[in-house]
Amino acid sequence: MKKLMAANWKMFKTVADGVQTARELREEVQGDLPEDREVLVLPPAIMLEQVSAVLGNVPGMAVGAQNMYPAEQGAFTGEISPVQIRDCGCSYVLAGHSERRHLLGESDRFVGDKVRFGLQAGLHMILCVGETIEERKAGRVEEVLSRQLEQGVKDIPGVEAKQLVIAYEPVWAIGTGEVAGPDEILTVHRFVRNVLKKLLPSLADEVRILYGGSVKPDNCASILSLDNVDGVLVGGAGLDAQSFSRIVLA
Repeated sequence: MKKLMAANWKMFKTVADGVQTARELREEVQGDLPEDREVLVLPPAIMLEQVSAVLGNVPGMAVGAQNMYPAEQGAFTGEISPVQIRDCGCSYVLAGHSERRHLLGESDRFVGDKVRFGLQAGLHMILCVGETIEERKAGRVEEVLSRQLEQGVKDIPGVEAKQLVIAYEPVWAIGTGEVAGPDEILTVHRFVRNVLKKLLPSLADEVRILYGGSVKPDNCASILSLDNVDGVLVGGAGLDAQSFSRIVLA
């Protein structure tokens, strides 16, 4: 199973900046990318086609969208569909990132609708799950993750589950500089794997589980060495080509 090294650019960069970063990343990584690594860049929607033109044909590299609406087309102002995403040359989509859950009020059920529709449209879907600091202090980590996973993968046909990725991002570690300790990551990723075995018994071991939350070049290797960590979802450190390339090659 290849490690998936994903960079979420969030709402940063102009189109020109994004293209330049993609070119720099291609130069940094191309030719040095280990066979057990896959690189994914998730730019803002306005530059999906341009960044895909730079990275889409590079072996081991892919481009994805940060969000999508679960419909092929329609009167959904401001949204983008799986058809439009694929037309831009992209193959991945994020669903359920904590910023969309907590800032924009997306429910577990709506996130699950996105996952199912995206998989049915032939995309690789990354389902983000994670608890807030209040939920962790209250001892509700397993309760929160179980609910998010159950709603997120509900009614997914087995064949489509092969294109599912789970990203565990503790909300309290995103952009704060705080990182879950090795024991915390091991415990949660083991729990996520066990929940997947109940929900997707025949394919649970094929689903990659990523860790996200203040991943940086100096802590990436130790995180990747942990059991059930099949890659990382990187925020701020993924905006710079040199920084992200060090993470990719860690």
